[in-house]
Amino acid sequence: MTIREGALVLSDGSIFEGELIGADCKQGVSSGEVVFHTAMTGYQEVISDPSYAGQIVTFTTPHIGNYGTAPADDESRGVFARGVIVREMTRRRSNWRSVEDLNDYLIRLNVSGIAGVDTRRLTRILRDTGAMSGAFGSSMVNVLLSAAQTELGTSGVNLVTQVTTAKPYVVGRGHHKVVAIDYGIKSTILRCLSEIATVTVVPASTSFDEITRLSPDGVFLSNGPGDPEAVTGAPEVISALVSSGTPVFGICLGHQLLTLALGGKTFKLPFGHHGANHPVRKLSTGAVEITSQNHNFCVDPESLAGISQITHTNLNDNTNEGMKVIGANAFSVQYHPEAGPGPHDSRYLFAEFKTMMEER
Repeated sequence: MTIREGALVLSDGSIFEGELIGADCKQGVSSGEVVFHTAMTGYQEVISDPSYAGQIVTFTTPHIGNYGTAPADDESRGVFARGVIVREMTRRRSNWRSVEDLNDYLIRLNVSGIAGVDTRRLTRILRDTGAMSGAFGSSMVNVLLSAAQTELGTSGVNLVTQVTTAKPYVVGRGHHKVVAIDYGIKSTILRCLSEIATVTVVPASTSFDEITRLSPDGVFLSNGPGDPEAVTGAPEVISALVSSGTPVFGICLGHQLLTLALGGKTFKLPFGHHGANHPVRKLSTGAVEITSQNHNFCVDPESLAGISQITHTNLNDNTNEGMKVIGANAFSVQYHPEAGPGPHDSRYLFAEFKTMMEER
């Protein structure tokens, strides 16, 4: 592979030299909000997760690409992340499922990246100062710095419009009828829902009347990217669904949007939760679940006092990880129970959603 020298520059002026990988950066620059992900495997699922729209993903595991890529592991129809940062891209893939190496995968999907970066130093900076904008590419450092400092980031930006489906489609043949509102839904979530229901996936802009005309037994609020407060119209639709008595289950961004629908508040974490080993306590039993997470925004539990019952808490920083709405058929979690990638400790939540639909 031809070596293409490049650099990563953060908005605070920090510079990291490296080698460009994947597709060529448009006009020599790729910019976005830089975050770090701590999972040791599952890089393809991470890169193809629509929740990374607007962001550049830094992998803390030093060797990425060891087992190549496989079509079955894609979490969406494409890649919405702005780029990837790795310490070392493995030159040779080794796995019986692999059909393509990671670099060719990035090129095919028009994703740029940079390797050879001191990701330990980069992660320490992001951990200490918080996620910040950055830019990488073949351009001069001053050009990259300018791009980093003018990057909008994710706060106040409606990134859902970039990832949601353009038209409804149906997956699965389960007994129940579920409408899944696509704010950036992952393929593994759809596989889990398909085991219990026939799922109609609808665009994020779908109205309450359009949803009710589908006569769903339940409504699923998907994961997705960015700032929940920027997803206009969603809280009003969700509020109407909750008031109607329809069973509602939300994950990640869906959890945050349910909070806004109830009149609660959300806030941005310093560097977010991005990994596959976050410990979460289920308060009703005291059991600890190891969870997969990917979010920069979080729910303020105090803003929901008397409205919802807190069900799960993050043991790393005590942030809210789940709730059940008092007096309504609605619950949600901040983490990813479908685990794509990650452990399957929390997949029981899909069974709880099924039970809620059956009881109604």
